[in-house]
Amino acid sequence: MLLLFDGRVLVDPPNERLAQALGVRTQPTLGRYEIAVVGAGPAGLAAATYAASEGLRTLLLEREAVGGQAGTTSLIRNYLGFPRGISGAELAARATEQAVVFGAELVYAQPATGLRVSGAARVLTLADGSQAVSRTVVIATGVSYRRLPVLGLDALLGPGVFYGAAVTEAKAMAGQRVVVVGGANSAGQAAVHLARYAEQVTLLVRGGSIADGMSAYLVQELERAGNVTVRLHTEVAQAHGAGRLEALTLRDNMTGRTETLPAAALFILIGAEPHTDWLAAAVERDERGFLLAGRDLIRDRSARRHWLLDRPPLLLETSLPGVFAAGDVRHGSVKRVASAVGEGAIAIQLVHQYLNDTAPTAH
Repeated sequence: MLLLFDGRVLVDPPNERLAQALGVRTQPTLGRYEIAVVGAGPAGLAAATYAASEGLRTLLLEREAVGGQAGTTSLIRNYLGFPRGISGAELAARATEQAVVFGAELVYAQPATGLRVSGAARVLTLADGSQAVSRTVVIATGVSYRRLPVLGLDALLGPGVFYGAAVTEAKAMAGQRVVVVGGANSAGQAAVHLARYAEQVTLLVRGGSIADGMSAYLVQELERAGNVTVRLHTEVAQAHGAGRLEALTLRDNMTGRTETLPAAALFILIGAEPHTDWLAAAVERDERGFLLAGRDLIRDRSARRHWLLDRPPLLLETSLPGVFAAGDVRHGSVKRVASAVGEGAIAIQLVHQYLNDTAPTAH
C-alpha cells in the first residue's frame, strides 16, 4: 500500500501506474531519436550520458529501477575514483542525474517488447503498445543472477559476496580462504582460477556429484588442485560479517548438520539469465540468450549467415546493423560495473561511426 501526498492510496500498483502517480515520465515525447538505450544499468546509463552530452537525441528506457544489478550492491569497492567505495544505489542515482542533465529523456516502466526495422529506422515496441523510433539502439538490459535466499547475504554484496565475479576478483584473494557455490562449468572454472591465488578454495555443490553438471576436464583439474575442497550435498545457510564477509554457516542437506567456516569471499555461480526473449526474432543470440556482437557474431556460423552487409560488424554491433549490445547482456562480457560502463561509452563511439556511415548523401 502506498499513501501519496495528495491523499490517494494505491494498493499494490503496477510499475507504470506508480511512476505516473509520482509524476515520472512513462511515454517518449519526441517523434524520433538518434539513439534509444534500453536498460538503465551501468552500461545503459553510461551510453545515455555520453550520447546526450555529445548532442544526440537520446531516449533511455528502464522497466523497473535504475542501476540494474549494480544498484542493489551495498558497496562497490573497486570502481575507479572511489577508494572507500560507493553504494550501487548512489552510483546509479548520480549517473541518472548526469544523463538527464545532459538532456537524455528517461522513460520509466515501459519495457521494450519488440524490435523491428523500418527503412533507416529501428522501431521499438513498448509494453503499452506504443512505439519509439530511433536511428540506432543500444541494448543494455543486463542479466538477472539467480540469488541465494540466505540470511545476511544481501548486506555483504560487494564487500565479500559476489555474483559471477570470480575472474576479476581472483588476485585480491591471495592468501585468503574463499568459497564458491555452484555445480556447473562456470563454478568449476571459477574454483580452478581462484585456486591460483587463494590459500584455500571450497566448492559447495547441492547435488551428490560434480560430474553431473561439469565437464570431465574440469573435474580432473579440481581433483589435481591441492587447495580445492569439494563439498557435496552442502549449501550456505547464513553469512556473517561486520562490514565485510567473515564466515559462512554451511548446512549438509542430507543430515541437516551445520558448521561455521571462515571465509573472506563467497562467489555464487548458479546461473544468470539475460533479458533478451523479446529480441529472439530480431537479433542473433547464443544458446543461453546472450547477444552475439562484433567478432563473436562472425565466429558463430549460424549467426554469420544473418550478417548481410559487405563490411564486418562493428565491435559491439549485433546481427541487426545499428543495434549494439553493451554490458552483461552481451555474449562474453566481463560481469563488472567498470567494464559495463566502458562498453556503454564505447557504444556511443560506434553509434557515431554508424550514423556517419549511413548519413544520406547530399546531391
